[in-house]
Amino acid sequence: MTTEQQPEAATAVFLQTVSAAITQLKQRLQQDYEQAYPGLGEIIHLVLDAEEEKAWELSLFPHLVLPDLVEAHVAKLNLQPAETKHDDLPVPHRFFEIPTSQPALALCG
Repeated sequence: MTTEQQPEAATAVFLQTVSAAITQLKQRLQQDYEQAYPGLGEIIHLVLDAEEEKAWELSLFPHLVLPDLVEAHVAKLNLQPAETKHDDLPVPHRFFEIPTSQPALALCG
């Protein structure tokens, strides 16, 4: 592989990864909203597709903006956002658990 081909390969891998993340996220959102609003599965599917398209237009990281776009669209339909808490998702570092009462040492000089 030449140096010129490496960025193209990295871009392809990046797009595949983001596409997989979007697919997984859409499946979770579909399940969450169908659970909150049984019988509206087709409407939810249409909302997810429309907002995915907007998310791709707004960002190279559409999976980060998709939930907010869907929530805003659902609000326009006079529905409440679905509960989307999942215990199986990675938990971010808990900064609040870092002890803050310990003195810090700073050397100036």
